[in-house]
Amino acid sequence: MAKTESLWASKLISSCSWSSSLSESIATSPSSSSAATSAISSSSIISGSESTGKKERDLPPTEAPSFAFAFDIDGVLLHVSKPIPGATETLRFLQEHNIPFILLTNGGGRHESERVADLSQKLGVPLTTSNFVQSHTPFQELVDDLADKTILVTGADADKCRAIAQAYGFKNVVTPADVMAVEPRVWPFETLMEEHYARTSKSLPSPVYEGPDAVVDTKTLGGKLKIDAMFVFNDPRDWALDIQIMVDLLLSQQGYLGTYSPKNGDLSLPNCGWQGDGQPALYFSNADLFWSTGYHLPRFGQGAFQAAIAGIWRRVTGGHELHRRVFGKPSTETYAFAERVLQRHRHELLKELGARHGPGRLGRVYMVGDNPESDIAGANGYQSEVGTEWASVLVKTGVWTPDRAGGEAVLKGQLKPSVITGDVREGVRWALEREGYKGVL
Repeated sequence: MAKTESLWASKLISSCSWSSSLSESIATSPSSSSAATSAISSSSIISGSESTGKKERDLPPTEAPSFAFAFDIDGVLLHVSKPIPGATETLRFLQEHNIPFILLTNGGGRHESERVADLSQKLGVPLTTSNFVQSHTPFQELVDDLADKTILVTGADADKCRAIAQAYGFKNVVTPADVMAVEPRVWPFETLMEEHYARTSKSLPSPVYEGPDAVVDTKTLGGKLKIDAMFVFNDPRDWALDIQIMVDLLLSQQGYLGTYSPKNGDLSLPNCGWQGDGQPALYFSNADLFWSTGYHLPRFGQGAFQAAIAGIWRRVTGGHELHRRVFGKPSTETYAFAERVLQRHRHELLKELGARHGPGRLGRVYMVGDNPESDIAGANGYQSEVGTEWASVLVKTGVWTPDRAGGEAVLKGQLKPSVITGDVREGVRWALEREGYKGVL
């Protein structure tokens, strides 16, 4: 095995070992946030400072490439659970030639270490958390302000989202199932998920305010459940329950569930008082309306859930827009976060490989994706604070194809890629030729 391959293999062993220990700590204790947080600190998902145990002087010097890649996953590297032809060979080529890359996906719902271990197995390529960003990875940067607050989380598996949030460092994490367990009147309809809620619910950190008055003096609510922020980690399954509880909180007094703000609809106030009484901030991890699955047509994603709650909010408030913060591609925040991760990963990789004259400046990043509205628009619209150029490569193996989603007619303005290629290997070949790279993929 080449030295470069040994480096990546040793990184994978480190990452997978941590994944196993983290999974055990989460599974054995509902309140495992401190242990999980400690594990994250040692692994440094954000810093990407994983060690291979090799000394820099033992490694051959290499020239530092001035370019790098960012890859979407679904529809670019994988189709459902199977590698898209050429994907594995492309990643191996980049690793063998010390060309940095990150995986940048709007997927989520599992911890980064778990997802990376799964991707490594499916793609047959050693991967680590140091160059992996999924939709909710940037939520980690919000922990400092909310670590001791109470947050509501939801997603495809809300209880798993709770475990991820606790691993990030959030200490008091509530799910809709927790609320239903103690106050079933919050959604007084027969539910098909009652057994699931009973199995996954946990005790609330504080009791829920039960009325009878909706408008109350909040000074009397000490000790009652107060939600300070709401997070959608990935595509929720029970839209009805989630939307009901989230809208209740958006209408509440200062996040106290079961109350109603007297400022709502007050014409004398900014925004007519809506979301102006200390209600919890609302965070979405991505805005993808569609995503590529095993079905021959794209399926609704988290963006559809976001559109649903925003539409209901407009009806409730008489046409007012829902204030929320959206991460994931194409948001500038996510691309800035991804660039920081890539810069750190590139620095560590090239330092380990003994790059001549240091890593140098990263001049260009090629974003390879299948979705014009997230991958392409995000790369085209992002303005790097350090002057790195982002180019966009659209592949035909996922959400967008010439005969679907409006074809090439929709590829205008921010949606127009630098190039359209058949698949990821063809896209990387184009980029390598553009950079004058002599290696042959």
